[in-house]
Amino acid sequence: MASVAFEHVDKIYPGDLHAVTDCNLRIDDGALVVFVGPSGCGKSTLLRMLAGLEEVSSGTLRIGDRVVNDLSPQERNVAMVFQDYALYPFMTVRRNLEFPLKMRQLPREEMQRRIDWAAGLLDIIVLLDRLPKQLSGGQRQRVAMGRALVREPTVFLLDEPLSNLDAKLRVQVRAEIGELQRRTATTMIYVTHDQVEAMTLGDRVVVLDKGRLQQVAPPRELYEQPANTFVAGFIGNPPMNLFPTRAAADGHGGAGIMLGNQRIPIVPRPAFEALARRKPDAALTGGIRPEAFQLATDGAAVDTVHGTVEHVEYLGHETLTHVRVGDSRDAVHLTARLEGMHTFTKGEAVNLRAEASRIYLFDEAGELVRD
Repeated sequence: MASVAFEHVDKIYPGDLHAVTDCNLRIDDGALVVFVGPSGCGKSTLLRMLAGLEEVSSGTLRIGDRVVNDLSPQERNVAMVFQDYALYPFMTVRRNLEFPLKMRQLPREEMQRRIDWAAGLLDIIVLLDRLPKQLSGGQRQRVAMGRALVREPTVFLLDEPLSNLDAKLRVQVRAEIGELQRRTATTMIYVTHDQVEAMTLGDRVVVLDKGRLQQVAPPRELYEQPANTFVAGFIGNPPMNLFPTRAAADGHGGAGIMLGNQRIPIVPRPAFEALARRKPDAALTGGIRPEAFQLATDGAAVDTVHGTVEHVEYLGHETLTHVRVGDSRDAVHLTARLEGMHTFTKGEAVNLRAEASRIYLFDEAGELVRD
């Protein structure tokens, strides 16, 4: 086992394509860290550079106390599981597990010990004499993980390993991967585009966009304190409602912002008030999570948002209500996640409220205005 460090790492492909730009990241020994972001954000490129499958354009990669930039994949002692499993189709499960050990010319007794250990850990002992075509998708995934585990790597890399599984099986295997990491205490880096996997698996989550780190934090911090508008709009399902806004005082010293053509109060925040005084016409971004909305019982209250229903999704335990606030010229479109079943019709007037403390503000650069 070992820690991992990316120090000012860049990856530039021919044509001046910057896949990764100035990545600085440390992953502690024994941690489970998830890289998440949209397609093309650089997460798999980071993983492949760490595995030695891609060269680093500049910067330093460390595994433990070793600089590994110029080491071959075999010398790095990392194991990688791909989304297509890459099992040898004409080898039994046992022979698939043996193959990387034979390449290392390990003694027969040591190979058997490692195979028995991995097969027991992953509950695939009864599958050892089967061919991959005789296995289900989840069983193939376990075998692929077993083939990586028998190498006893210092770092375990998984590149979208659940993308070929159905939704129910993904939940099961995701839980198994988390339990596997806890039992082995192996440093594990997991790449996915699925934020549910990221938020439920990782000790820390690394959010990437266009080759740059956007935020590195535990899942709850990502959700409650997104560093910028990209993270706010990416983490959460449905995503945070983001809308253009500006400061709007109430004439009595109360802090507020505009939502469409309406003013809504927010909790007074020194950083926001200083920004509003310094740049009174600054183009800010407001943010409200869909689940922060409630139906307003008092349509005349100062924190009420008056809107018009555009579309409704009934999900049984909750109702997603898509609402337009304001006229067509400056309309803001919001999603409210309301508990239980609510019957709305298109064009119906609806009143919503969100607690002032649950309204986010982002500055002109899209960075969170922190208290």
